[in-house]
Amino acid sequence: MIDATLNFLKDFGAWGLFFHSFIDAIIFPVPAFFTQVSLSMINPSNALWLATVGFFGCLLGTPIGYWIGKVAGRSFLKKILKKSWVDSATEMFNRHGAAAILLGAFTPIPFKIFTILSGSANYSLWKLIGYAAIGRAAKFYTVGALFYCYGTFADKVIDKYFTLIFLGIFIILAVGWFLISKLRSRKNTKSKDGGESNPS
Repeated sequence: MIDATLNFLKDFGAWGLFFHSFIDAIIFPVPAFFTQVSLSMINPSNALWLATVGFFGCLLGTPIGYWIGKVAGRSFLKKILKKSWVDSATEMFNRHGAAAILLGAFTPIPFKIFTILSGSANYSLWKLIGYAAIGRAAKFYTVGALFYCYGTFADKVIDKYFTLIFLGIFIILAVGWFLISKLRSRKNTKSKDGGESNPS
């Protein structure tokens, strides 16, 4: 059933990837990564365009996944996806919040779990979209760039080094996020100290 659906989506080219990425952020259990790789194998010169199509499809689906979480709550997730995925994502989200959304772009856990969890937890929609944009862009464009630069050989690179590639990208993003958070907290501390020392 799933293989037939993936083949059906692949037949529609970029539009199929757009739709797959859209529903990937909402309910479909298979990541759009597979359709992106299949289409990039056919014509590697279009790989960056396909990455763009997939990226925007995912972003447009993100608010809908968020709304489902608002309305149906996290119990809905256990009805449509593996309990182990839901439990892992919930633990990550409770511990790390925004960082979990970034991490969710690079794990086997379907990204829709994070969009729905964000809605059920009343997390900021705009923050969700912002962090999702960073994480999903990194994933879509890494795959796209590999195919654009290395052609069909990129499939072997991704197959062999997939975990290492995305772990490296995640570490870079996590360090950047940590440094930005530290700078913000320092600025907030300085502004508070300045306000206390100069009462009006």
